[in-house]
Amino acid sequence: MIFKNLWHFGFVKGFIYAIVGLITYPGLSIINKLNISGMENLKNLPKKNVLFVSNHQTYFADVIAFIHIFCAHSWRKQNKLGIPYYLLWPYTKIKYVAAEETMNSSWLTKFFRLAGALTVKRTWNEGGREIQRGLDPSDTRKIFSALQNNWVITFPQGTTKAFAPGRKGTAYIIKHSNPIVIPVVIKGFNRAFNKKGLVIKRKNMKLSVTFKPPLTIESTKTSEEIMEQIMDAIEQSKKFMPGANRA
Repeated sequence: MIFKNLWHFGFVKGFIYAIVGLITYPGLSIINKLNISGMENLKNLPKKNVLFVSNHQTYFADVIAFIHIFCAHSWRKQNKLGIPYYLLWPYTKIKYVAAEETMNSSWLTKFFRLAGALTVKRTWNEGGREIQRGLDPSDTRKIFSALQNNWVITFPQGTTKAFAPGRKGTAYIIKHSNPIVIPVVIKGFNRAFNKKGLVIKRKNMKLSVTFKPPLTIESTKTSEEIMEQIMDAIEQSKKFMPGANRA
């Protein structure tokens, strides 16, 4: 009961954020250099029903960077992390969507699960291949519930592979929850970190996180049209592929 009360008020989650934040801060801001832009688009957002849609480059470094930025934003920092005193009282109304298989793979990932993971069963590995399936109804209920009281981070592609197609489950959530949708574009994380995002493989890399203005999504749009709009916004559609003609 005591643990549940502490969890309800964010103390346990805040402790996890502080520990993980202190460990990961050097990799983002000292060993490598994180450039943040568009934090003005976070200003005046409500504390709930906000969905951040982003491309995906590592399993955990991407989410950890988001948490750093949101905590810094809650301390009124603008387009920078600076000295991480924001970890003294971190912003904890954050949830992120992650594959259940990934979050159950080790004791460390289970620990990260306590940081606000919404585990979904969208993919599994079969003979080294990633197999896709539709979003389970119980998974959508988790996300709907989380949006009622939190900011939620989701990666529509569900994979760290660049320019992979987006999954229609994201459009379904948008059509039925009508959240504020903030597109995010991240760069450099796959060069600086290993695939899990927990080991630094290169130093002095430029990392960037760009928050774009909220999307205006018409309720009459089909799921396919919504996904096309999202994939353009996070710069993962075919026209953003290297060598594509953008004229």
